[in-house]
Amino acid sequence: MPEHVLRDKELMRDSEKAEAVREEKVGHEQLTVEELVIAKKLRTKIDIRIMPLVIMVYLMNYIDRNNYAAARLQGLEEDLGLEGDQYQVGLSILFVGYILMQVPSNLLLNYVGRPSWYLGFFTIAWGLVSALTSQVTNYGGIVAARFMLGIVEAPFFAGVLFYLSKWYTKDELAKRNAIFYSGSLVSGAFGNLIAAGILDGLAGEMGMSAWQWLYIIEGAITIFIGILVVLILPDFPDTWKALSASEKRVANRRLAIDAAEADVDEAGGMSQIRGMKLAFLDPKTYLLAIAYMGITGAAGFQNFFPTLTKTLGYNQVVSLLLVAPPYIFMVFYSFAHCYASDHIGNRFWFLTYPAFVSIIGFVVFMNTDSFGPRYFSFFLMNFVFAQNGTIYAWISNAIPRPPAKRAAALAFINSIGNSASIWTPFTYFPSSAPHYRPALGVCIGLEVIALACFVGMRFYLQYQNRQLELLESEDVGLSEKEVKKLEKTAEFEGVGVAQARRMQKGYRYML
Repeated sequence: MPEHVLRDKELMRDSEKAEAVREEKVGHEQLTVEELVIAKKLRTKIDIRIMPLVIMVYLMNYIDRNNYAAARLQGLEEDLGLEGDQYQVGLSILFVGYILMQVPSNLLLNYVGRPSWYLGFFTIAWGLVSALTSQVTNYGGIVAARFMLGIVEAPFFAGVLFYLSKWYTKDELAKRNAIFYSGSLVSGAFGNLIAAGILDGLAGEMGMSAWQWLYIIEGAITIFIGILVVLILPDFPDTWKALSASEKRVANRRLAIDAAEADVDEAGGMSQIRGMKLAFLDPKTYLLAIAYMGITGAAGFQNFFPTLTKTLGYNQVVSLLLVAPPYIFMVFYSFAHCYASDHIGNRFWFLTYPAFVSIIGFVVFMNTDSFGPRYFSFFLMNFVFAQNGTIYAWISNAIPRPPAKRAAALAFINSIGNSASIWTPFTYFPSSAPHYRPALGVCIGLEVIALACFVGMRFYLQYQNRQLELLESEDVGLSEKEVKKLEKTAEFEGVGVAQARRMQKGYRYML
């Protein structure tokens, strides 16, 4: 046989081997080599357009919500004549309005389908409410303003978690959620730095107190960012004009493959109600809700952070400045923490170990008086914030589809989680200063409750993964409900039902 024919056959065999390797990889990823290249460029485009905007809004969300604590050091209590636990009532009432709006808002967001207008409108609204808070003159006024602020802030957080889950896969979510959550950590640092600057430079200007300028300046910035959201934020892959037809197709396919089914709801508005029912029938919703309540309650010290740093013996400006370093440290640590969680593919352990670190921080603060150990305890206590980016991702991973169910679950979990912020402020008794043992003891108890839920969640997901493994067997028959779900995925993907079932193979909940 001629040498060139032998060489050609050998090249063909090598090519077939390479193609087999590619097919094996594609069989796992379910995207072609060309689609994987498009997906990589798509992620970059999504990151550049979406993440800076949602970070900026979340930064202002936390600044506008938590400037109440900074205003306390700037004379708010004296100017409004607050007595007894009236400050705590003003703090907690925000979360009453916040919780009431969570579930209806997220269902409405999913139904309306225009996140840019929806989230942008409410961002502008809470900026306006925040700015007008500067004009309140008494206890009733601050309570009303804080309640309204909770209502108009409610759509943002759970809404963005749901929104990001419509763009990113489960392997990408923890890192993006950590980047998103960094907005709140940055706000903890720079919100208090801004407050310190205003206290030092604007107190008394135009006849207004420093805390009034704080609300006006930060409210105006929020309104401006809200306008940017309306103009710049893309809604969903299908409607983003900057994406090509192939990019839109890959954006939808990779999310469908990620959850082993199409990321679409049933037709008609009633699917929103059905999604809510599905969320409330899933045990994972309650486990995650109670766990998140434990994390949020344990993190409640952030509402008193300037008060805690004041126990170190410095004046108001220095006390505000001392808040920044622990938050700045956690911005970088949280990102590395969630990146590792994504890379390793685990949520449980990355939610568990920070709980023990933060508990050590609470114990140190409760039992020491010298500056070094007490200030170091703030860094340890802040490890509770490392849990947030991870649990947000676990929620979206554990309750992936359909979108209406995910939207309702995210909103409900956020509501239950933030309910802790209604009552935990009342545990910070002024008489318990400087150690605040009752409040920090509650923080420890809430972290223990969260740990118990993490363990329960892990066992339940292991059980569900065993069920998924059983369904992979070709010998196992499918229920009518499972067949309908496969038919919907097959129609969305443009493939046969048998191929849609093969897409299920290998899918597991992330532990």
